[in-house]
Amino acid sequence: MLKDQPIVLDSLPLRQRLALNYAPAAAQPAWLAIMAFDTRLASIVRSSKEPMLAQLRLSWWREQLDRDLADWPEGEPLLATLRCLGGAHAGLRLLLDGWEAMIGSAPLPADAFECLAKGRAAAITTAFGAKIHADRMAHNWALADIAARLSNPAEREMATKLAQSQDWQQGRLDRSTRPLAVLHALAKRDVQRGGNADRISPAGLLLAMRVGMIGR
Repeated sequence: MLKDQPIVLDSLPLRQRLALNYAPAAAQPAWLAIMAFDTRLASIVRSSKEPMLAQLRLSWWREQLDRDLADWPEGEPLLATLRCLGGAHAGLRLLLDGWEAMIGSAPLPADAFECLAKGRAAAITTAFGAKIHADRMAHNWALADIAARLSNPAEREMATKLAQSQDWQQGRLDRSTRPLAVLHALAKRDVQRGGNADRISPAGLLLAMRVGMIGR
C-alpha cells in the first residue's frame, strides 16, 4: 500500500517514515494520510514569505475538507491519500487550525504551540479513537517536535519548556497506534538528553525498534 504512494511517502520526515513501518497494514494508510497532511501544512507555513499567502494556501485545504469526498478535485496525490480517512475529517480541521495558529511574527505565544500540539493529537485520536494514553502521548510528541524545529531562540526555549513540563510516561498503546509509541519514545529521549528531530542516533534506532516491536 505504501509503495503505491511514493511521492507522498517521500515527503515525510525521517522519524515519521521510520515510525510508519511499525503500523499494522490496515492502519498504514490512515497514518500516512495524517502524517503527510501535517507535513504539507508545515511546508505551507514555513515556506510562505507573507502571512497572507500562507492563509490563502491553508484556506484552499479548508475548503476541500468542507466538501464531500466525491467533489474533491483529481490530480492532487495528497487528497487521494486522505480519502482513506473517510469521515474522520474533524481531526484534520483541528490540525489545520493548529498550523494556522503558527502564522505570525516571531516570537509566537505559547498558545500557538499548544494549539498545534492539540491539533496534531486530535488528528490521531479522531482517526484511531480516543484510546487511553494516546491523546497525552500525541500531545507530548507534538510539543517536542515543534520545539526541535523552531528557529527563533525565544520560541524554541518557550516550546522546550512546555515539552519538558509534560508527563512523559510511556503508556502502552494498541497495535494500530504503534507509530505514536515510537515517535513518543524518540521525543522523550530528545527532551531528556537533547537531540535532532531530523536525525536518529544508533541508540535512538535501537529504541525505536524495541518500542516498534513490543510497544514500550
